[in-house]
Amino acid sequence: MNKSASVLLGIVVAVGAISAGGAWYTGTKLEGVLQKAIVDSNKQMQTAMAGSNSTAVLELVSMERGTFSSTAHYRLKGEGEVFGGEPVELLLVDKIEHGPIPFSRLVTLKWLPVMATSHTELEPNPLTEKWFAATQGKSPLKGVTNLGYDESFNGTYELLPLDTKLDEKTQLIFSGLKIDMAASAQGQKVKADGYMDSIKLTTVSEDQTPVHVEVNGLTLASNLSKSTYGYYMGDNTVLLSNIKSTFGEPKSVLGLKNLEMKNSSSENGTSASGRADYKIGELSYNDKTIGAAQMAVSLKNLDIPATMSLMQIYQTKLQPYEKAAAEAAAAGEPTPELNLTEAEEAQVKADLERILAGAPQIALENLSFSTANGESRASLVVDLAKPQSMDLPPDELGRQLLALLEFNLKVSKPMLADLITVQAQMEGQTDAKMIADQATATSDMFSAMAVGTQLATLDGNDVVTKLHYANNQVDFNGQKMTVEQFTAFVMNQIGGGVAVQ
Repeated sequence: MNKSASVLLGIVVAVGAISAGGAWYTGTKLEGVLQKAIVDSNKQMQTAMAGSNSTAVLELVSMERGTFSSTAHYRLKGEGEVFGGEPVELLLVDKIEHGPIPFSRLVTLKWLPVMATSHTELEPNPLTEKWFAATQGKSPLKGVTNLGYDESFNGTYELLPLDTKLDEKTQLIFSGLKIDMAASAQGQKVKADGYMDSIKLTTVSEDQTPVHVEVNGLTLASNLSKSTYGYYMGDNTVLLSNIKSTFGEPKSVLGLKNLEMKNSSSENGTSASGRADYKIGELSYNDKTIGAAQMAVSLKNLDIPATMSLMQIYQTKLQPYEKAAAEAAAAGEPTPELNLTEAEEAQVKADLERILAGAPQIALENLSFSTANGESRASLVVDLAKPQSMDLPPDELGRQLLALLEFNLKVSKPMLADLITVQAQMEGQTDAKMIADQATATSDMFSAMAVGTQLATLDGNDVVTKLHYANNQVDFNGQKMTVEQFTAFVMNQIGGGVAVQ
């Protein structure tokens, strides 16, 4: 052994000896830390499942403590719609190395002190035995987590690859999924990054034709912070490089490429705002590109305390009522009454008024589809306001509730022709000139009908509708009118023959 190796070995032995006493001490503290973490986890699960008619509870079943390591067993119980409507129970075993320098970190020269390093695996039970069989008896779920003395943690979690038959007709091939996670003390900040290479499902349809679905390149990313009210806010991203579905006879292939799903949320005082963006980079059929799509929705100025109060009433009264009503309908019995106390009715009214006082805005910022020759797009913005009273007559209440409404629609005639062309090709038509003539004639007919009703105008090759409402005034395609005049105009154009004096 050379001198450098001897020095290194000496350092490892010295650090190991020093950590032995600390290992016993941290082992005595560990159970209390785990119990607190379980309480916090259950609170977070309850918050996350609010409004879903589902529950989940994590519990510590047993704890076997040693000097240098301990073994903990957990049980996770879940029920409700999140779990498919059936009760679910998962068992987990956690082999915990005590700090300050667990042996697995010591031998890899990771000498930053930690309270513990845990090695968690799923344990077999009747619910998971087929999953274990698919991974040849290995735990299909495992993770390694380092817990700091300040209760922060970081770790890596894996779903193992598998190749299995789900039934006589269905084969599943899964590449595995890996997620890296880190959280600050008390979970104030959480960050996660994950990746899956592929998942393939082969089965047969009801008419016995083969169906093959393949998903490639899944990327997950979250960067969240706990808000003042206990909810996590921040950014979540899901990316998919490719989805391909093969089905039917003759064989058809539907493809999606470069899918993006991003959402973000933020807190400003007592108000919350959020936004979600969805994109499909390319939609294809039998390897022929159809187009691309986008959608963006947003919510602004939502009062958090009032919303949480309404959610509480929904969970305690409306959810049980919905369940009872569904059961009564299934049994052919009369629908039960929803009974709210006077205090609850007053609370609902006060919460709604507080939400409206914050001037919330709901918007479909963009809904668009583009092809090689054009793009169609729609948007809708709705601003709400607090009325003078919630007991006003419906017409007046509606006027005061709606502070602003703006709607824009643009339909591209070339885009419409592209879609009609694709539809004709999917139906087996092969005469290119006939398809082109049919597509042009159909898009022209749509344009003529829309413009003829005076519900749209023609701007070049685009059929356009614009509506703006505020202060009881409507601007519709450049024509200004009152709400009553606009209502009469629309009803007359669609043949209702309604006139307002």
